[in-house]
Amino acid sequence: MKRMFHLLIAWLAYWFYGRPARKLIVVGVTGTKGKSTACRLIASVMEAGGHKVGLLTTVEFQIADKRWANDKKMTMLGRGQIQKMLAEMVKAGCRYAVVETSSEGILQFRHYGLNYDIAVFMNLGEEHSERHGGFANLKRDKGKMFAGLNRARRKIIGGKSVPKVIVANVDDENAKYYMSFAADEKYEFGMRDANITKSDESGVEFAAQNVKYKINLVGEFNVYNALAAIAVGKSQGISEAQIAAGLASVKLVPGRMEFINEGQDFKVVVDYAHEPMSLTELFKTLRRLIGPQNKIIAVVGSDGGGRDKGKRAKMGEIAGRLTDRVVITDVNCFDEDPKSIAEMLAAGARAAGKTESIDLFIELDRAKAMEKAMSLAGAGDAVVITAKGTEQWIAVAKGKKIPWDDREVARKILNQIPSPSKCISVISE
Repeated sequence: MKRMFHLLIAWLAYWFYGRPARKLIVVGVTGTKGKSTACRLIASVMEAGGHKVGLLTTVEFQIADKRWANDKKMTMLGRGQIQKMLAEMVKAGCRYAVVETSSEGILQFRHYGLNYDIAVFMNLGEEHSERHGGFANLKRDKGKMFAGLNRARRKIIGGKSVPKVIVANVDDENAKYYMSFAADEKYEFGMRDANITKSDESGVEFAAQNVKYKINLVGEFNVYNALAAIAVGKSQGISEAQIAAGLASVKLVPGRMEFINEGQDFKVVVDYAHEPMSLTELFKTLRRLIGPQNKIIAVVGSDGGGRDKGKRAKMGEIAGRLTDRVVITDVNCFDEDPKSIAEMLAAGARAAGKTESIDLFIELDRAKAMEKAMSLAGAGDAVVITAKGTEQWIAVAKGKKIPWDDREVARKILNQIPSPSKCISVISE
């Protein structure tokens, strides 16, 4: 009954706002990690090709030249809000709409009426599998975006028929499933296509099919996001020079590998990483950046509300194994006991060899946890604050929300540190 209600609301919103997706080339990006960054890079490539673009991601919204932060704590907006935004994109003269598409959004029919033209698969992990009743169901539900490609009529935009396109990361074993759906064109990408020539705090340089590219985003895993954008760009006839310019023009994805400099002599990394796959890549990237001689101090936590309880111990284990010191704190406890959430993460960290009060600490007050982590850092070390990124709230019991921004809190703490030589970095996936 509830599912039918969601579908009805989606159907009504689609018609109320004039079926806006019929006038846009809609790019849907799904996966476990990297979606927001891939969407930003895709949008930038389209802009470099001379097109106006709309963008809906966890991080930000965009309608043509207007960009603003997503403060809704939702990857996909509600059904009416999405259709309204698409209608505004049409009014602003946008040709493309790039939409980060979550499995939760698909379950609630928020994707209804988007009429995707390009479906991009990034990767697939276990996150949210409990919500879907298991990994197989999660995989299948994400496939609904791909299955819908060939069911809808081809759009006529600018006097030309718009082909249906699938783009998939073939380094992920699940890519075969998503590539099996019908489409007019299919594009594969993977690290086999990239020769990385440089990777440091300034970004990554690589070559793909004899073309040199530069992204100003830290971490070799961001090459996957760039390769997805390259494939989408080529499918739309964007030249290689324009694609390269589009990638290079992205200087920052807020809350994703974002560096902040307040002058202390250690790095601070604020990252949205909130599940095992992204945490692993984040910690490995930081280790390469600071070297084995320096320490990584990780602030970790997990959403409450009964969400993905199974991943908590694994996240704690990853933090315990790949970092030197672990500080466990609250993220968004909702109506769940934050102590219980923290203990699940702590159990994983202990299993990885961490010992309480020595290299494992539990501090439920997030600001105090960040302060504790920074107090443990020495020159050249890295403090990594995970799980929230650009989120503007901490959600607690009874629907209450507390205004919050990890980056601003980090700056405040750092500016209170009496050090003559400060140097902070905030990094996010």
